[in-house]
Amino acid sequence: MLLTGCGAGSLDDSRAQLQDSPSASPTSASETTPSPTPSPSPSPSPPAIVDGAGAGKALAETETAIRSPSTPPGELAALGRRQQVLYRTLVATPAWRADALAQLPPALVPVASANIEAGAELRALTRPQQSLPLWRIVEPPPANELLAHYKQAETEFGIPWQYLASIHLVESRLGRIRGTSPAGAQGPMQFIPSTWARYGRGDINSPLDSILAAGRYLKAAGAPGNMARALYAYNHSDRYVKAITLYAEQMIKDERAWLGYYHWQVYYRTVNGDVELPVGYGS
Repeated sequence: MLLTGCGAGSLDDSRAQLQDSPSASPTSASETTPSPTPSPSPSPSPPAIVDGAGAGKALAETETAIRSPSTPPGELAALGRRQQVLYRTLVATPAWRADALAQLPPALVPVASANIEAGAELRALTRPQQSLPLWRIVEPPPANELLAHYKQAETEFGIPWQYLASIHLVESRLGRIRGTSPAGAQGPMQFIPSTWARYGRGDINSPLDSILAAGRYLKAAGAPGNMARALYAYNHSDRYVKAITLYAEQMIKDERAWLGYYHWQVYYRTVNGDVELPVGYGS
């Protein structure tokens, strides 16, 4: 949710504010905006999390359930939202991290460490804002539909689909955020008009067209042979490259990681604390 815009150059701190730290497609964060409408269902909060050990125990249960094929699909939304809340808590509370990681089974320690590091990198790219953004928050396309789009782009351009999913997650929380960045970036993969004119085909707001354009752009920038170089071309920030890579690697190691990320919500950093922007905000 950095909403920097492909080909837009260096990150503009005023654009991103949500998720585990960054944000998504904004418009002008400096303008006054309406208060968010109430969330249809309250954000799931981990039970009685008062210290790092408690966060670690809750995270172990949550990550294990997301990765288990026996978990009913209907439970994944709550699990993904809880996962996000736990990682946001550990990003914001460094003193808890060691105790939290000590509660995890060995196989989950690198997973949690990577997600915490990615969130910390993105949070370092943003700063609290005085007012809420002029965005609309909508439901994303179904998870299976998005996965099919990513894999179509992978087939066409050779870009591992997990990197496209990771960019989509960070740029617009998988299309939940509707808005234009201060640099003029638009759409679910955040392209500025001049870059879209060169690499885009069709509708900049179409999930499929935008994902294919991202694949086309990354391919031209050196992917898949040099993903770091291509990601840096997409957003001129080493922190951004690191975060995108870490999230992508989790999905490469275990495709079910995608099922957790898919349910992550939109958060926006303000001077009064982080605010969840629910579906229906700005409508």
